[in-house]
Amino acid sequence: MTATAAPTAVHRVAPKGRGAHRSISAAVRAAADGDEIRIAPGEYVEALVLDRAVSLLPEEGAEHSVRVLGADPGRPVLEVGASGAHLVGLVLTGQDPGLPAVLVAAGSLELEGCEVSGGRVEAGGDASLALRDCRVSGAALAGVHANTTGATDLVDTLVEDVDGTGVVLGSATAAEVTGLTVRRVTGSGVRVRGRAGAVLRDCRINAPGRSGLLVEDDATVTALDCRVEETVAEGIRVLGSSPRPGEALELPAAAEGGVVLADCQVLSTGADGVAVSGSGDVLLLNCRLRDGAGPGVTAGDDSRAALVDCQVDRPHGSCLVARGNAHLSAEGTSMRGSRANGLLAGDRSRVTLASSDVRDCGFSAVHACDDARLSLTSCRIGGTPEHGVRATDRAELTVEGVRVSDCGLSGLQIDAAAQARVRGLSVVRGRTGISAESTGTVVLEECDVTEAERAGITCGTATSAVLRDCRISGTGTAGLVVGERATPSIEDCTVRDATGSGLVLGPAAEPRVKSVTVARSGKNNLFVGEKARGVFEHCVFAGAGADGQSFPAVHVAAGSAPVLRGCLVRDTEEDVAAEKGARPVFDDCLSRNVSNPALPTGPKEALPSAAGGNAAGGTSARETEAPPEDTLEDLLAELDGLAGLDRVKHDVSSLVKLMQTVRRREEMGLAAPPLSRHLVFTGNPGTGKTTVARLYGRILAAVGLLERGHLVEADRSALVGEYVGHTGPKTARVFDQARGGVLFIDEAYSLTQYTGTNDFGQEAIATLLKLMEDHRDDVVVIVAGYPREMEVFVRSNPGLASRFTRTLLFEDYGSAELVSIVEHQAAQHQYELTPASREALTAHFDTVPRGRGFGNGRAARQLFQTMTERQAYRVAELAEASESDLMTLTPEDLP
Repeated sequence: MTATAAPTAVHRVAPKGRGAHRSISAAVRAAADGDEIRIAPGEYVEALVLDRAVSLLPEEGAEHSVRVLGADPGRPVLEVGASGAHLVGLVLTGQDPGLPAVLVAAGSLELEGCEVSGGRVEAGGDASLALRDCRVSGAALAGVHANTTGATDLVDTLVEDVDGTGVVLGSATAAEVTGLTVRRVTGSGVRVRGRAGAVLRDCRINAPGRSGLLVEDDATVTALDCRVEETVAEGIRVLGSSPRPGEALELPAAAEGGVVLADCQVLSTGADGVAVSGSGDVLLLNCRLRDGAGPGVTAGDDSRAALVDCQVDRPHGSCLVARGNAHLSAEGTSMRGSRANGLLAGDRSRVTLASSDVRDCGFSAVHACDDARLSLTSCRIGGTPEHGVRATDRAELTVEGVRVSDCGLSGLQIDAAAQARVRGLSVVRGRTGISAESTGTVVLEECDVTEAERAGITCGTATSAVLRDCRISGTGTAGLVVGERATPSIEDCTVRDATGSGLVLGPAAEPRVKSVTVARSGKNNLFVGEKARGVFEHCVFAGAGADGQSFPAVHVAAGSAPVLRGCLVRDTEEDVAAEKGARPVFDDCLSRNVSNPALPTGPKEALPSAAGGNAAGGTSARETEAPPEDTLEDLLAELDGLAGLDRVKHDVSSLVKLMQTVRRREEMGLAAPPLSRHLVFTGNPGTGKTTVARLYGRILAAVGLLERGHLVEADRSALVGEYVGHTGPKTARVFDQARGGVLFIDEAYSLTQYTGTNDFGQEAIATLLKLMEDHRDDVVVIVAGYPREMEVFVRSNPGLASRFTRTLLFEDYGSAELVSIVEHQAAQHQYELTPASREALTAHFDTVPRGRGFGNGRAARQLFQTMTERQAYRVAELAEASESDLMTLTPEDLP
């Protein structure tokens, strides 16, 4: 037989009246576990001890009208030693602000809708504490202090007017804090220490006398959608933390740190927005830090701090600071308006910045010093009166895909003994593009510098930087400056449109320069200073002098002794000027289109190699220069005027639109999408492949993606040598001839159709592929031939397949299109076709087989030539031939 639980008893407390206890303590003594005590309005002076599970409530409708005053200055007004104690709507007032007004020594207490003043709420031992919709005020040292191994639950609670910390969570308590407001406290807003673990949701900490949130020891904290503002000290200070248990919350995989702040705001702080030191470990997700009197986030000692998708705005200090051995990272983060640096990395810190923006800083936007290691990837930096990025002392800098713009000094400054490996950096505007003044290792690859007020790239005194595939354009003074006694290595770079000289060597400089193009310089393309030396291999110097001024392309100062091998000087008044005492060496160098040449001049068909000496027998490559007055509209109209080729016209027009979009993105500083400009033309002979290739180059030049847009036609004989060591230089020579334009290789499959130990076709392909990679922005390659053979050719080499991803099919002409070609030829040569001639031509072409041997447009042009010859024989037999007779082609002129 099961016993039935006794019904809960209700005990009444009132100052007077029958059946009521006169004190709350008396009612408690009379109550059993689970009983309820109802209290009439009034003031009760008591030292309550709850040693059983009872609930204390005011009478119906009398919330906050029951006031319980501490009877003993040395004791709490309420002391709990049992589980299940529950108070609702009471006002509890202690007599000593420095002591607990409510003390939970054991068991558990839930305060709901209560007000506590004149002392703190404290829980210790293994007790549990819950406050819901409560107000705690007028305490000293702390408003709420949970130093317990039990649970702490604070919901919609207000802590204010505390001479000390608002809320202290210590020992190993597991705290859930939701809707907490802390204001007007002289200490920190919330302090979490020991091994406590706290989750704060939708909390507000306003104007604390010290930090808003303080985390110490091995504590863990997760703050979600919280707001900290107007602190006297740091917004959030983390002196230590422990790794977060994986099951604590559903957080991103990155949330391994002891402190996680998500969707939080830290505003108007008196010092750092977030300061992490000791062993602290902090992750900020989608947080905003604004208007702090110190740095936005500081990481020091052995701490770790990570920011993801955050905003750091207008701090009086730097936005991010790393010191000591700290590890700091930021991804997708915006840093703006700092009065100091955007990012400052010092001591032995390790810093990673990815996909982030740093703008409008008072000092250098990014500064790495001491022995710091800094990595920047896919960032946008600028808007500073100083440097965009500076690495100094012994710092190590790695840069990948970064854009820097509008800097008062250098876009990138590397000095002292700093080391830097930079790839894909774009610097737009500013005083100087890149200043490599460090004695440490500096490697610059695939960097772009445009519109610098002074030099594009400077290699400082006695430095030895490495530059590969860099592009400099539109600089105000010099393009690339090599300082005194500097020994840099410069390869596959271009310098264009410098107001001053393109490439300048300071006194006693000795660079190694290979495959560099310097074009359209306002003064010299190459200026070699006094006592400078250096080796220049396979370089192109074009278009020296501007605004009617005459400057030699290469100027060699007194006492200097540079060596130039396989170089080309073109499109200028004077190629070389050497001062008295200069000892330059020119080996296998040529001038072309130079008014006053000192170097040998060569025909268009035989230009100097970009990768090595003389090629025996020259080349059989033919060059067609693009007219300089081409406009895109005229070129597209010319393409549209070609007979037939509807599919090809559509494909080329689509490519033009795509490339115009790419060009606009580049001009706006946006990353260009992957785009292969190299093409495969397939079709039978005479279908217009060469004509379209010539137009394609001119179109790319009009769009601004090629410098000249000329066409160089080559075949196997132009590329493949006859003996070992002959093919590479021969292929490179033709490729260099095409730089700035289009290289058109007809019957390209012939490079792979021969086998045997003496065939060098594969070597020509390997050389061509490397040159296409090294100069991918300088040359467009078009390979052409029969469809089936070209498909086999492209598949024969993975490098070909990856570079030639777009094929244009040139279909055979129909009879009407062939007649149109004949008509076009006739009009060009002042002949006319009669209607009967057109009908006869159509009938003639209808009967011609369209096999591989059919010449298409070539056949039409040959037929026109035959008709003019037969017409000449016919007219010669006339006694008197009129002008009409001489111009008219009739059906009988058809063969």
